[in-house]
Amino acid sequence: MSDTTTRVAVLVGSLRADSVNRQVAEYLRDHAPEGVQLDVVEDLDALPFYNEDVDAGQTPADAQRVRDAVADADGLLLVTPEYNGTMPAVLNNAIDWLSRPYGQGAITGKPVAAIGVTPTPYGGVWSHEHALKSATIAGGIALEDVTVSQTSIDVDVLGTEEVIAKLQGAVDAIVAFSPEPATV
Repeated sequence: MSDTTTRVAVLVGSLRADSVNRQVAEYLRDHAPEGVQLDVVEDLDALPFYNEDVDAGQTPADAQRVRDAVADADGLLLVTPEYNGTMPAVLNNAIDWLSRPYGQGAITGKPVAAIGVTPTPYGGVWSHEHALKSATIAGGIALEDVTVSQTSIDVDVLGTEEVIAKLQGAVDAIVAFSPEPATV
């Protein structure tokens, strides 16, 4: 981690303009603790579907932009709803682009946490598990899964101190991350 400011790249799995998960990401960005900068990586929908043939040539500019944003960060926060029992395709696709080149992708060695809200009975548990599993296979280090279940899409998630504390806990875990020393 950097000595002065810890930078956390944030990927939002929902593309909806009024997405509660986008609101969560923006809230955390706007209320980041001193010495912490959260950067919401925009326009994940501009990424083409991952194709190794395309990546072997000239990496598309949007894919390189996302790779650079995550590579320059100290950690990664995935903010995602749950679609059909898993993470949204746009988030999975972004992780696919970030995972290459294999073993050297932008996520490699970075702490990763998954949070989000969803009106499903399971509160996004599967989405977060799948996102963390994918990020871990891509080389990230899964930290903490914070799942906030809401019973209605109209619930003011950001109006509840307990919920905000749980969401902020994921950011705190990324900031506190210290890699284990390598053993020989």
